[in-house]
Amino acid sequence: MLPDLGKYEVAVLSAYGAAIVLIVVLVVWTLIRGAKVRRQLDEVEKRRGRKNG
Repeated sequence: MLPDLGKYEVAVLSAYGAAIVLIVVLVVWTLIRGAKVRRQLDEVEKRRGRKNG
């Protein structure tokens, strides 16, 4: 169960919630950005005549 946080319960749980949301957003943003950069790099390498791998 949840620990008894007394009068700070709302503030502490809100802070944890905000931190979790920010971490998830950063991870998703990083994955999307990485995929975009990888596609761009593949296009550049294709134009230069290189193969993947």
